[in-house]
Amino acid sequence: MAQENNSEEQSQLEPIAAESEQLDLLGQVAPERQYCIFRAGRERFCFSVLDVEEVVEWPRLTYVPLSPPFLMGVFNLRGSIVPVVDIAFTEGRRPDLLPRHVVVASLKGEDDRDDLRIGIASDEVIGTYSTNEPLLVEEAPRDVPHCCGMLRQGERLALALNLKKLTEAFPVPVI
Repeated sequence: MAQENNSEEQSQLEPIAAESEQLDLLGQVAPERQYCIFRAGRERFCFSVLDVEEVVEWPRLTYVPLSPPFLMGVFNLRGSIVPVVDIAFTEGRRPDLLPRHVVVASLKGEDDRDDLRIGIASDEVIGTYSTNEPLLVEEAPRDVPHCCGMLRQGERLALALNLKKLTEAFPVPVI
């Protein structure tokens, strides 16, 4: 009888474990993806962790004369000049409240010297989030060209950023 109870418990556990995994169209388990989630202004954004090089405390920026309003300045990150973009600049950020972090993302080029680093001004770094659920591409806002989908994190949503589209929407000069 002990064997019967044991087999009943195992059969009850198996469907629960299988239901928690997200299956793709071929019936295979979708790969787990990790995202770095941060807040800029009133919105939550996320990058794939593969695009994020690092997150740094707010550095001392050098202002670039005649730069577009979204370019907050540049800073030196171990010998590399990184432009810092404020993707929440349309919200009228108060000048006395500087962001607290910079999310440094890297767009891989053909050669190591062709890598483009860009810093995103962040008011709060929420952390990393792992999921095997796909991005909600159809629900992405059409008026945000650098957004490639939305990430559902529990009850909250975060705009998933596409780094290539971000550099097109916020073109910064290469130094």
